[in-house]
Amino acid sequence: MNDLILVVEDQPDLAALLKDYLENANFRVHIIADGGAVIAWVKEFFPSVILLDLMLPGKDGLQVCGEIRSFSQVPIMITTAKVDELHRIVGLEAGADDYLCKPYSPREAVARVKALLRRGAISDISTQLIQVNSDALSVCVGGIDSHLTVVEYHLFKLLFDAPRRIFSRREIMSSIYSDYRIVSDRTIDSHIKKLRKKIHRHLPGYEVIHSVYGAGYKYQNDH
Repeated sequence: MNDLILVVEDQPDLAALLKDYLENANFRVHIIADGGAVIAWVKEFFPSVILLDLMLPGKDGLQVCGEIRSFSQVPIMITTAKVDELHRIVGLEAGADDYLCKPYSPREAVARVKALLRRGAISDISTQLIQVNSDALSVCVGGIDSHLTVVEYHLFKLLFDAPRRIFSRREIMSSIYSDYRIVSDRTIDSHIKKLRKKIHRHLPGYEVIHSVYGAGYKYQNDH
């Protein structure tokens, strides 16, 4: 195992401790203490997982997470002393894959990193089972084309193109309707229900469109 792990943490002792534990687990590790230095480094070195603190000098972790998600789907685990539900939801909405509250065990951090890597490896294989056909406005599920309505297509492609990112109903409405004000939340829920049925028809039990309570929907393929 030689995956490169980026630790974004401005507490030197904690960063050094994480580095020791991760290296003992045969990972390569790089530490950045300033949020403003993260984006350029990620674009150059392509880490396998990012451990990202929220409270950082230069640029806060939520902003960094959102910027990373604009060009990369690298797994991101937020680490922070902010433990209330609101901050967890905001972090996940920004595109984080996992959330670890301080103080935490370095062993748990290593275990979470390994889990994120396993999830990514499985997802890379299984995405071959679901593909979007833009010309035919269809989704190919298990080698079988399932034709979608125009709205269903744009909705599925929105989620499919940004795996693990949570889209609120308002974001979905504004993306797929020219005037989202005439559409209700129930309309989006109905489209999601129909999409799930079309996928399950060819891959029973295969869940890729996930509801996130109080936040919205996301595409995540962990099978």
